[in-house]
Amino acid sequence: MMLDKRLNAFRNDLADMKLKGKVDAPLFREGGLMQMNAPIATLHRAPAPDAPQETQVLFGETLRVFDVAEGWAWVQLQRDGYVGYIQQEFLSGKINAATHHITVPSTLLYTKPSIKTQPVQFLPMNAQISVTAVQDQFFELATGGVIFADHAKVLATRQSDFVAVAEQFLHTPYLWGGKSAHGIDCSGLVQTSLHACGMACPRDADMQEAELGSPLLINNIDSVKRGDLIFWAGHVGIMQNETTLLHASGHQMLVVSEPLAIANERTKAKGKDITRIKRLT
Repeated sequence: MMLDKRLNAFRNDLADMKLKGKVDAPLFREGGLMQMNAPIATLHRAPAPDAPQETQVLFGETLRVFDVAEGWAWVQLQRDGYVGYIQQEFLSGKINAATHHITVPSTLLYTKPSIKTQPVQFLPMNAQISVTAVQDQFFELATGGVIFADHAKVLATRQSDFVAVAEQFLHTPYLWGGKSAHGIDCSGLVQTSLHACGMACPRDADMQEAELGSPLLINNIDSVKRGDLIFWAGHVGIMQNETTLLHASGHQMLVVSEPLAIANERTKAKGKDITRIKRLT
């Protein structure tokens, strides 16, 4: 069986030590743990700034680094196992143990605990932070700066309704490989929402179709309910109710809420039928 290169770190010259005996490579490494220290960054398919964006890495995520060359690190993300290249400057060898996670689509990072202070960055939903102190209504972070405390919760506190989380991203621009309120794609919307609820979720739509939930009969489309996932080839959407689909649409280039019947008619006109319906609970 051919290993998926999206989820297994192997190249012609180097591979993850855990793949020894499964792939051929002249060199195997365990890789070293590092942490993302920028708000959000692209995980590229190749070590070049114009290489396609596969997904995004969020602040505080940990990843295993197998190789660094010419400013690029070849890594595997710890959260969802995705493999790719990220610019070395975004990584830190100092690991700050996360205490909280961001629970709103986007929050501002300030230099001082005052809303009148000019913010320096934003932090996206699911970014993981290490809180060292509380000052007024702000959390001080181990990495520097402060955020409004109500925008983060302790790691053990998770949201309960992933559809309600996804609805917060309505009208967000469509961005291939995106995972934030500044740009998101269809599978990124599903993964971001499930991660906010403490649920494991693979990154890409084909992985989600294969791994998430239990399948429903496609000819029973009239029986779908809130939270069901609708899959087409290369696309996924979330049912808000029995008739309405929420999805990051490459057609409208936005996260939109529209009747499933209309979305399905449009995709059928492009020669794509629904491939699977999955129920998570």
